[in-house]
Amino acid sequence: MERRIRNFSLTLAVAGLCWLGAVAQTSPSSTTAGSATSAQSAATISASDRMFVRKAAEGGLAEVELGKLAAERASSQDVKQFGQRMVDDHSKANDQLKQLAAEKSISLPSKLSAKDAATKARLEKLSGKAFDRAYMRDMVTDHTKDVTEFRTEAKSAKDPDVKNFATQTVPTLEDHLKQAKSLAPQTARSHHHKAASSSGME
Repeated sequence: MERRIRNFSLTLAVAGLCWLGAVAQTSPSSTTAGSATSAQSAATISASDRMFVRKAAEGGLAEVELGKLAAERASSQDVKQFGQRMVDDHSKANDQLKQLAAEKSISLPSKLSAKDAATKARLEKLSGKAFDRAYMRDMVTDHTKDVTEFRTEAKSAKDPDVKNFATQTVPTLEDHLKQAKSLAPQTARSHHHKAASSSGME
């Protein structure tokens, strides 16, 4: 009788170990499956789409930083308002881009590129009308390039989410470019008018 009890207990113990092993195998497999799905999602992003996302994030970061500078330093109220709009619109786009990048396992830059840092440093040395003129000239150049790149990505992106982001952002960038082009000549005229007045006084 005692031997039967021992055998029964041993059988239960073996059965319990087998069950625990099955659970242990099932749990990691589900985690592995999730990781595999994430890796597969990242692998489906083409090199061109991945580069576009990173460049868009880099450009958006610069627009926010330079916009803050304009909102603080510009002498023209219109330029100040334009700078603040850059901060608001590009911050919103950057947040959308961060979420997209996280889903696609794309690492984004966290600081200005060397080129954008140099632009910021150059603008920080200017003030008054000179700042307004230089900033708006940069904004026309930057947004002309941005509109072209976003339009191209909206048509040729392979990833549907990246394509959707580019398509939705194009109208905002086009509006930025239109506004920048209208302000740039005003800041230039203001400078020429001031120079002409100074010459007349002499």
